[in-house]
Amino acid sequence: MGNATPARGGYRIIALIIASAFFMEQLDSTIIATALPAMAESLGADPVRMNFAMTAYLLALAVFIPISGRIADRLGTRNTFRGAIALFVLSSVLCGMAQNLPWLIGARLLQGASGAMMVPVGRLVLLRSVEKSQLVAAMSWVLIPAMVGPAVGPLIGGVLTTYLSWHWVFYINVPIGLAGIALATLYIPDIRSDAPSAPFDYVGFALTGGTLAALLVGLEGLGHGGPGTTTLALLAVAGTCALLYVRHCKHHPQPVLDFSLLRIPTFQVAIRGGVLYRVAYGSFPFLMPLMLQLGFGLSAAESGTVTFAQAVGGLVMKAISERFLRAFGYRKVMIWNGLLCAVLLGLCGAFRPEWPLVAIYLLLLVAGLARSLQFNAYGTLIYADVPPARMSAATSLASTHQQTTAALGIGVAALTLDCSRWILGHESVQLSDFTVAFAVVGLLAAAAVTQCLALSPDAGAELSGHQSKPQTSKT
Repeated sequence: MGNATPARGGYRIIALIIASAFFMEQLDSTIIATALPAMAESLGADPVRMNFAMTAYLLALAVFIPISGRIADRLGTRNTFRGAIALFVLSSVLCGMAQNLPWLIGARLLQGASGAMMVPVGRLVLLRSVEKSQLVAAMSWVLIPAMVGPAVGPLIGGVLTTYLSWHWVFYINVPIGLAGIALATLYIPDIRSDAPSAPFDYVGFALTGGTLAALLVGLEGLGHGGPGTTTLALLAVAGTCALLYVRHCKHHPQPVLDFSLLRIPTFQVAIRGGVLYRVAYGSFPFLMPLMLQLGFGLSAAESGTVTFAQAVGGLVMKAISERFLRAFGYRKVMIWNGLLCAVLLGLCGAFRPEWPLVAIYLLLLVAGLARSLQFNAYGTLIYADVPPARMSAATSLASTHQQTTAALGIGVAALTLDCSRWILGHESVQLSDFTVAFAVVGLLAAAAVTQCLALSPDAGAELSGHQSKPQTSKT
């Protein structure tokens, strides 16, 4: 690995520059949620069809994250990081200039691909340029803005949409990005890898990308036009690509996504349970703002304020989740808190305009607390028993899994709304359709709990510090 001395300013400057990129990337995963109805009206599209503006971004993130490290090794961290920010700014401008939905989807794909370059490369810069004694402090500077971004996204998006226009949810990235490029030029070290690496898994990259793209487009077609020939063909392509990749990764020395990690019990539970849970809660940023605006008649700013209650709960839990895991252990937390999450998610479908806003705020606040604890549990358990030598492969698979399931959650939510609307005979989406959708994703969250039953009482004890009580034998 090539060595580079960090530029003046030390690790805090580097961490803050990377944190700004993290904030921008995470902000854009949720900021358009409250703007979707206004965007749909402006672009002449069905509000439910606007789900693709969110899933396209997450899909591109999932597909391109695995290759970001290889690009950084070849082009250097500074060039890759700076180029990714520039591309993110350009794609943001293209999103704001969109005249129709296909234009917006194409620009969001480009935005997601550039975001996929920013975040992993930024993390790589920290790992390679900051002393180990300063790494924990540096990561804390990075993670807070990255955590705040998706939390405040719907609120910021709602305010910008209501008082300016929806275009500004994208244009807000321009000054942040330009400042990031300038600061990266001054302070980000240019690090390249001198170590020989295994051949990149181009076949695996194509197969995983094909699987994700065909699956999400197929789900969209299934909800919009029913099981037509094109839709069924896309789903067949997704299934074929997935089967080919499973066969391929068994023979490649370093597959782009290493599924052999699933032989580790805790990793397997975190992935299998995480798929169901993350799909369920991945639907929330799409369903809730849409329900509050289309069903309640709230403005974008008002709906953003309501959904922010869950974000507040999530931020509070981030600071105390470790105490819950230490006191009760992963197994108990993930089972009982998982059930609570499922109930609270399903209850969101019972919201009605006549409900007191205080009651809605309180339920969303509690839901945010529970959701954050469960996400933290899944997000840390996945690394509990992974050997150090395989940590990079685990990170790649976990990151792709996280973005893919978020995109699938939005796709499943849109599909459920379409199916409910068709079954109930609604010309446009009604409150009862949202009730059905929240019930479905609530059941998915409950199904995730069945995977957690396989955990041992001391699973993840090294991470949490939890000590299970020894069983005393009766004589």
